[in-house]
Amino acid sequence: MCGIVGLFLKNDDLQPQLGAMLTGMLITMTDRGPDSAGIAIYDRPRGGVKITVQSERPEDDFDGLEGALEKTTVRDIDMRLADTHAVITVDPGDRAAALAALEARGLRIMGVGEAMEIYKETGLPRDVAARFHLRDMAGTHGIGHTRMATESAVTTLGAHPFSTADDQCLVHNGSLSNHNRMRRRLARKGVLTKTENDTEVGAAYISSRIAEGASLGDALEGTLKDLDGFFTFVTGTRTGFGVVRDPIACKPAVMAETRDYVAFGSEYRAFADLPGIGGAKVWEPEPATVYFWER
Repeated sequence: MCGIVGLFLKNDDLQPQLGAMLTGMLITMTDRGPDSAGIAIYDRPRGGVKITVQSERPEDDFDGLEGALEKTTVRDIDMRLADTHAVITVDPGDRAAALAALEARGLRIMGVGEAMEIYKETGLPRDVAARFHLRDMAGTHGIGHTRMATESAVTTLGAHPFSTADDQCLVHNGSLSNHNRMRRRLARKGVLTKTENDTEVGAAYISSRIAEGASLGDALEGTLKDLDGFFTFVTGTRTGFGVVRDPIACKPAVMAETRDYVAFGSEYRAFADLPGIGGAKVWEPEPATVYFWER
């Protein structure tokens, strides 16, 4: 079943409220996905590369982590803790060394980018939001997901969003029937996935197309040709977010736009508390049609 939300702010004055607005939307979608929840928050790049990591034992794994990284080739580290996650900002030149050191310590990489941070865990959306203090987060845009697991276990790694490239991530409602075939096809190109979740395959497909030179719009168009099944994809990038539904479009979706923001939700009630929603243009995104906004 699952629930998706997305919010792209056109009015910079709303950026301090992004986390609060998205959190309200996410919690409203709880009965579409009570197993786990996640959110990707984007902010303007500030010169460093942010690596979001997750640990099952944060009290052990994060204690002394900053000092341990500084003993390697990584310098000028900024580390922020958020429950089971940490966001580690490094100089772009230290990106590869930092990733290698973090993976060697057994930490899970949730996402990497100059603008993106990803937080996801098992549990009710309201509890996940509270653990990470999502309401307090500011930014330019974000996407979120509440999951009802149907094809893989309820785990942190099975939660959405999925990220397979810098500053790109994907949330998904639906089911892909050819994800194993596509997984093998991507592996032959050197694009490897880490979970059994079909959504990660969708994310990897889009990022691989972009790496090959396609625009995000072209990559989303490609999903309609190369991915079988029923799906609604909402994808985040450094500068915006995009939406595409399969040609049958059996999964619910609605969008709203004002002069201040563009919002996506699996149901209209996700928009109920957004400012100015009474005057918004509201519509159901068309099947097999790509929508995209960027700053």
